[in-house]
Amino acid sequence: MLAVGKKAPKLTGTLHDGSNLSLAGLRGAPVVVYFYPKDQTPGCTNEAHDFRDLYARFREHGCEIVGVSRDSAASHAKFRDKHALPFPLVADTDETWCNAFGVLGEKSLYGRRFIGVIRSTFLIDAQGVLVAEWRSVKVPGHAAAVLARLAQP
Repeated sequence: MLAVGKKAPKLTGTLHDGSNLSLAGLRGAPVVVYFYPKDQTPGCTNEAHDFRDLYARFREHGCEIVGVSRDSAASHAKFRDKHALPFPLVADTDETWCNAFGVLGEKSLYGRRFIGVIRSTFLIDAQGVLVAEWRSVKVPGHAAAVLARLAQP
């Protein structure tokens, strides 16, 4: 599993528009990669709105935000359009990104256990090194906390 101080993996993923995004291709500037369980669900929508609403402030630091879930590119396109999200969404349908960042785990919903995405966020510096991580994220105030950490020297 990826750990703070280690280089982020060199991953490529399909975006909401069908194009590809290379994580290594974003080097040279900081990147926030946030993993969320499912498009169009209340918590995930709130989290996306928080990152959207602070996006200009992240960009002031040269930082890109990348959202990742196991939903399809078509689902991401609808989610992104409906909520005017300015950042790319990776369709990790084969769980490559989820496995590389170690964000899959056992969850429970209505008494049913299953393996799902544990809401998590990672801050990667301009050299591609993981400098901070947040696991089992609670949405309220989270995007602001990530922005505050980005602003630290």
